[in-house]
Amino acid sequence: MIEIFRLTKYVLFQTVGFTILIAGAIAAAIMFVFFLYRWFSIPKKVLIPIVSVFFLGVFLVVFSSQGIPQSFKFPLFLKTFGPSTGPELPFKNISVFFRQLKNMEHVADIAKLPDDIPPPIKRNYPETVKVEMTAKEVVGEMADGVTFNYWTFDGRVPGPMIRVREGDTVELTLKNDPSSVHHHSIDLHAVNGPGGGHGATKVAPGESKTFKFKALNPGLYVYHCAHPNVATHMAHGMYGMILVEPEAGLPEVDKEFYVMQGEFYSAGGLGKKGLQIFDAKKMINGQPEYIVFNGKTNSLNPDNMKVNVGDTVRFFVGNGGVNLISSFHLIGEIFDKVYPEASIGGDYHYNVQTTLIPAGGAAITEFKMDVPGNYILVDHALARLDRGAWGVMIAEGEENLEIFDPMMDPLADDGHSHTH
Repeated sequence: MIEIFRLTKYVLFQTVGFTILIAGAIAAAIMFVFFLYRWFSIPKKVLIPIVSVFFLGVFLVVFSSQGIPQSFKFPLFLKTFGPSTGPELPFKNISVFFRQLKNMEHVADIAKLPDDIPPPIKRNYPETVKVEMTAKEVVGEMADGVTFNYWTFDGRVPGPMIRVREGDTVELTLKNDPSSVHHHSIDLHAVNGPGGGHGATKVAPGESKTFKFKALNPGLYVYHCAHPNVATHMAHGMYGMILVEPEAGLPEVDKEFYVMQGEFYSAGGLGKKGLQIFDAKKMINGQPEYIVFNGKTNSLNPDNMKVNVGDTVRFFVGNGGVNLISSFHLIGEIFDKVYPEASIGGDYHYNVQTTLIPAGGAAITEFKMDVPGNYILVDHALARLDRGAWGVMIAEGEENLEIFDPMMDPLADDGHSHTH
């Protein structure tokens, strides 16, 4: 019951308030007519038109900058100019959500593990690769006591990493779980074709559709839901990546990790407990409450990001957006090689401290692990750390004092335990 109140109060308060305002204006007009008629004996047939025009003018002045709300939705007065439906949340969707809530999965951990990656491709010929994914709306924790209604591919954020070879034919089937409230689709940036597959995969709850495409261009590409409102679907967690390896493959490394940055827009402020409602106005204004890796706070940690001294490491890093550019940085290491914007086959960047990843874009970074310790992944727009944009990778092995000598108690805090 508390969750229902939290999720609906914004819509109800605005709509009830608007209704009271209109009713109050009508009552005020009636009282004003009665007062003038009683004390000044102005004839009603003269008085009523004059007062009506006056209050109509006041009403138009008050609402000329906002407009009259067109439907029962949150927020009431949000006006947008996109090519499709706006990001507002209709109250009927809230009602459907609660009817479906008992059938929705409540996941213990929404975060896709960063080491959950398909292995490198060893074959030297193209083939048809079949991929099946399910669009699924679930409930999960963003932080301790803070829950979100996530919209996902396969129940995690980001969705599964797809790995194919240049020249492969990909046969992709998208299912929409029957418990979903919304229609969904998929747009893969690796597709050469209209909508990246969106038009061929628009699925209602319980539906399934399949399409095929040929992977022509090597690179690391974002995929995401493209059902209107696209930004709304992505801001609920509907994104992932597909790697198209070149025909000759990528250089062999010891460890690979899969990381995606994303933004989440809750009506409740940062840290507000309970089930959070999506705030479309904050999204339009580019003011996320949470900026995180892999769908939640504290998703990347030494339990799932562990390497050894001497390992060569590769990060596949994406940015689900929908507003911010990521300044991706690994504190205490230098990227020996960066595939800028995840381009494979072009000019690479060497010895890079921080690499930019645009919304809807990606990067590949490679480096050798020289010294043991904890290494902090951050968006180096460092105010975002306090919104959740950080993680920890641990490197284990022998010290190399020639490369790094702390000249102090190695257990002492060096000031970089959590921040740069």
